[in-house]
Parts: sequence; structure tokens; C-alpha cells
Amino acid sequence: MPLNDQTVLVRQLGLADRNDYFQLRLRGLKAHPDSFGQSYEEALSKGPSQHDVLLQGSCAAEGDFLLGAYALDRTQLVGVVGLLRNPSDKQRHKAAVIGMYVAPEAAGRGVGRALLTELLARAGRIEGLKQIQLLVGSRNEAARKLYESVGFHKYGCEIGALNVYGVLHDADLMAHFL
Repeated sequence: MPLNDQTVLVRQLGLADRNDYFQLRLRGLKAHPDSFGQSYEEALSKGPSQHDVLLQGSCAAEGDFLLGAYALDRTQLVGVVGLLRNPSDKQRHKAAVIGMYVAPEAAGRGVGRALLTELLARAGRIEGLKQIQLLVGSRNEAARKLYESVGFHKYGCEIGALNVYGVLHDADLMAHFL
């Protein structure tokens, strides 16, 4: 089914979504190993329960949550993104976008934008949160353009941010101020 902004439902994921989330995450890790800090093999060895703390949603109001994009029939999870707030007293004004991934069958149809728009809206309601940061592969032009289109700005580059099977990949550092 073709997707567009009107046929996507973005909502916070919960424990009942664990398996759908984990399977989509595995797809992303396998297809794009240079886009995630965790490897496919590491994810498999830790299993789906590694995400339970975020999926429980008990810290969502503080800035730790996972969002999922579903086709309106609500049966297929087609995109995910998370927010993880810095726990340090002096850095609690910052949170990081984590695990952004849109399935290939939904790419280019507004799913990523819908996920980021909802993430930023939720982040804007969190007391004391002032800045959202992320890392994006320096060669990932499409993702960087999407992030820029919702208000992120590049402020640096981490050289050799990820070592994927012996090949170093740089990552651009981006921030969005609330």
C-alpha cells in the first residue's frame, strides 16, 4: 500500500510493540550498518528485551521514549525513532535522537518527517529540555537534508565515528534548539 502523510499513524511504542520494533530495528541494522552505533550481531545477542526500559514508557514525560510509524491499517510498523535524555544534572537540557529508521517500502513518503515532527513536538513539551542532538553519517545526504528541513543544524563532524568491519565512517553532529 503506498504511504503518504495521511496514511501514517505515529504513536509512542509500548511493550506490546516489542517484537515489531525489534524486527524493524534488525532490518535497519542489517541494511545500514554504518548508520547505527549497535551492530546487527550485538542486537541479536542482546535480544528484544534490551529495549524494554524505553518501551515501558515510564520515563517518556522526562524525555526517554520510542515512537513508531504505522500504516493506517495499524498492522505494519514502517518507521521508528527514539529520544534519550542525558541523565547528567549539567546536561539534562540535552537529549539525543536515536535509532531513526524507515523501512525501504515506506521511504520517500513522509514517514521520517512525520516521526521527527512528532518527536520534536513531544520534546518541546518537556520541562527543561532545550536541545536535541543527533549523529548522521557524513555521506548520508538524504537523512541530513531531512534533519535540516525540520530545523537541525550541523555543528561539527566526528572523524571515524563508527568502525564497521574495519572501515571507519565519519558522522556529522547536528542540533535542534527548542
